[in-house]
Amino acid sequence: QVQLVESGGGLVQAGGSLRLSCAASGRTFSSYAMNWFRQAPGKEREFVGGIRWSGGTTYYAGKVKGRFTISRDNAKNTVYLQMNSVKPEDTAVYYCGAGATMARPDYWGQGTQVTVSS
Repeated sequence: QVQLVESGGGLVQAGGSLRLSCAASGRTFSSYAMNWFRQAPGKEREFVGGIRWSGGTTYYAGKVKGRFTISRDNAKNTVYLQMNSVKPEDTAVYYCGAGATMARPDYWGQGTQVTVSS
């Protein structure tokens, strides 16, 4: 059974940094794309970025490009979202997702809350 467990969320001041983690288990993810999505109150869930487990190619939404960085640790089966220069509009529940197609996860984590204060 696939399990994705996010951690690292919390309260951060605008301009600060935060690193989210997504620990994956339950299958081999080497052919998968690992994604980060977020959902703010009253808004639809949106794609933040993703990384191909094999090869490490990354993709980012325009809103976060240049501020957020996605990386992976193969040994730990963990994907990271490094968030720098955060803004109040980055406040959301952040979800990790895994799937064969980038930005279209088949599996989801439970989410972790990120709140950016101004």
